[in-house]
Amino acid sequence: MDMQQPVASDGKERPVNNLLRKMRAADYALLAPHLEACTLPGGELLYNPGDDVAVAHFPCGPSLASYLIANEDGRDVETILIGREGAVGGIVSQGYLPAYSRISVKFGGPFVRLRVGALEAAKMRSPTLRNLFARYADCMVAQLFQSTACNAIHTIEQRASKWILAAMERTGSERVALTHEQLATMLGVGRSYASRVVQVFKAEGVLETRRGAVLVRDRAALQARACLCNESVKSHFEEVLRGVYPTEEPENA
Repeated sequence: MDMQQPVASDGKERPVNNLLRKMRAADYALLAPHLEACTLPGGELLYNPGDDVAVAHFPCGPSLASYLIANEDGRDVETILIGREGAVGGIVSQGYLPAYSRISVKFGGPFVRLRVGALEAAKMRSPTLRNLFARYADCMVAQLFQSTACNAIHTIEQRASKWILAAMERTGSERVALTHEQLATMLGVGRSYASRVVQVFKAEGVLETRRGAVLVRDRAALQARACLCNESVKSHFEEVLRGVYPTEEPENA
């Protein structure tokens, strides 16, 4: 069961979510009374395609959420990963819009909930708040574009390296909760292909496996194997929403 608690309205005590911390004090004050802190477990389903998106979720600290697209063979393929740089569900829509993809909690931990109706009312009152979320939407579109290109032209090894690095940046930890099955889902490949990549990385001393997780031992080697898609996304974030894309912090920040 979720553990719920009120969220502080003081700017110095804002949740560990960079989008919320980027807001002007007056804009955050419009949202603060409606924010609800909760703890969500990994694997929790937030929305299925077609669901009414009534609540937005802001990952905090090391928590992660992801967008998943269902395929004809029954597998879900991850499109983008969202950490404390953003939010999922109803961020830019106005009025009722159904969810297009499945949205789930990737790494469990603290989240902040916000009813979409309250968010829309606040945006109506503040042009600067509308602008902030419009700019964040632009960054999300950039992630989707980059993910599409990455899936088309980069190898499984490059994509796996990129994803593990992205998770490390968002969680601030060298230990990434990740099973072979989850890696296969993220890459959109069979489990045997994902296992082969992990075994190669282990043999080369890049990472070790733990129960339900990988531990990165040689980050420089992992970066050398990754494509540059993460860097492109980070560069766009810096142009559009400077300071929002995560810099590494302690795992329990």
